Amino acid sequence: MTGTTPTEGLKAVLPGTSVQMGQHPQASHLIAHLSDTHFLGTAADGSGRLLYDAVDTDSTVHRAMAQLEASGLAIDALVFTGDIADRGEPDAYRRVRDIVEASAERMGATVVWVMGNHDERSAFRTELLRTDGHDAPVDGVVDVNGLRVISLDTSVPGYHHGEVTPHQLAWLRDVLGRASEHGSLLALHHPPVPTALPLMTILELREQQALGDVLRGSDVRAILGGHLHYATTGLFAGIPVSVAAATCYTIDAAAPPRQLTGLGGGQSMNLVHVYADQVVHSNVPLGSFDVVTRFDPAYLDRMEALSPADRLAAFSRHTTSAAR
Repeated sequence: MTGTTPTEGLKAVLPGTSVQMGQHPQASHLIAHLSDTHFLGTAADGSGRLLYDAVDTDSTVHRAMAQLEASGLAIDALVFTGDIADRGEPDAYRRVRDIVEASAERMGATVVWVMGNHDERSAFRTELLRTDGHDAPVDGVVDVNGLRVISLDTSVPGYHHGEVTPHQLAWLRDVLGRASEHGSLLALHHPPVPTALPLMTILELREQQALGDVLRGSDVRAILGGHLHYATTGLFAGIPVSVAAATCYTIDAAAPPRQLTGLGGGQSMNLVHVYADQVVHSNVPLGSFDVVTRFDPAYLDRMEALSPADRLAAFSRHTTSAAR
């Protein structure tokens, strides 16, 4: 499931920060979670076709990779939770693969590809995973510096809803029977959380109870999903679930009742910070926006040089309201 060489050793999530200024130490791992790129095959002139004749899927993936690289953050892995290609076309997979892998190599990050309902298993294997093509579920395990990332194929060939077979559940139970140093993340396309959009409920993951029975009490610390085209969170079998919004287009979760509306804005990705005692998911919009305020590195340097008490007085105390 990986297209690049895993990084060696744990990375500092906040480069240049050497002082612990809050209650929590730095995260041990940082994962970039993206979903639903929906690439189409190339046109006759070699360019990428527009999804619905309106959406330039390539530009938002380029933008996401550029933002991650420019951030300077030490990304351990890029996890794409399905619907990589809109119609399973081999050249669509090759194009998105080349964009992502080039960026991942520069960042020293592992790439994890997860099957979605729009993907085709054989082409997914040959073009993204560079293995022999066949139509069995694409399940896998990637070790990211002691953090286990498990990809579970919830796709059903010929359909858009999700399922997990008894054979897959047995495989997953066996994998989880062996603990991982930093625990596990489960990445799948169809998230096991409710959606308030009536049409999307038809396409949800079926028989969720069986999956919950396998996961309950395991070392899975978070579930990463896609499919819904809007960012949301929930809880399943006692495990936090985080759904990344699509990079291609988003669905308006606040649309009028009984409508399913796709939007050309709101694309985003998630940053997943893995700490010793919890996992934190942060939504990052894709795009360039006006900066309205900023604290630069020099200011952070000054804060780090202060004692905890002086730091609190300098940054936390304000004088615009009456003392409490």
